[in-house]
Amino acid sequence: MTTMFDIAEIARATGLSSRALRFYEARGLIRPLRSEGGRRIFGAGELERLHAIVALKRAGFTLASIGRMLDRPSAALGPMIAAQARVVEAERATLAETAALLRSIQSRIDAGERIDVATLCSLIRQGNAMTTAQWKSVVDRHFSEEEQAHWAERMEGLGPDFDQDAYQAQWADLGQRIAAALPMEPDSEAARGFVREWQALLAPFHAVASPEMRAGAARLHQNRAEWDGQADPGFSSEVWQFIQAAGAAMKARGEVPGA
Repeated sequence: MTTMFDIAEIARATGLSSRALRFYEARGLIRPLRSEGGRRIFGAGELERLHAIVALKRAGFTLASIGRMLDRPSAALGPMIAAQARVVEAERATLAETAALLRSIQSRIDAGERIDVATLCSLIRQGNAMTTAQWKSVVDRHFSEEEQAHWAERMEGLGPDFDQDAYQAQWADLGQRIAAALPMEPDSEAARGFVREWQALLAPFHAVASPEMRAGAARLHQNRAEWDGQADPGFSSEVWQFIQAAGAAMKARGEVPGA
């Protein structure tokens, strides 16, 4: 007889919360059965799949990438691993900056300076304050308080496992690779490949974005000349213009950029 587990047993076996399990189900990563009473029940196959999800997340793969790997076990892993390695390198650079900040603070303590927890927190915040303040200034000029509240509410739909820092690192990596490849013909196969990557990276945003949010994001970048250099979305204005041109070229060929 096949062994079946309820959601509490699966949570204990994997270390995942019931909330995370429900989120994975909503994203299509797992497909539990239902008992006659409507309760979720999991077989050995789903338990093995969850262990795989945990392992791949530990390596930093996104849920979208994990879904593709698990649903297509024969697919070539090389490109996905290479892309993830670049993301990890970007994260390592960020960690290196944090380590340098901590070493600087430690040297001040070693020199006899008194630094309490409040001061430590203040110094850490200063490391990120400029970037945060710059984006806040840009956002406040282009979005009303109601629009910002709407964004915040919809973005909660990304779930508890969404890693904003890793997501931003992916944008920075893609932006750097496109910039390094320019100049490039917008109608080239390489350009179409970049457009497909761009659209794939937009997938989490598109999954939760309302039509108003999509229009607002487009408007923000269309008006980039007003704020360029004041905040960094992870890609330059030149890269943004190239992606728009390449996407238009794809549409002219009868191709759907996001397909």
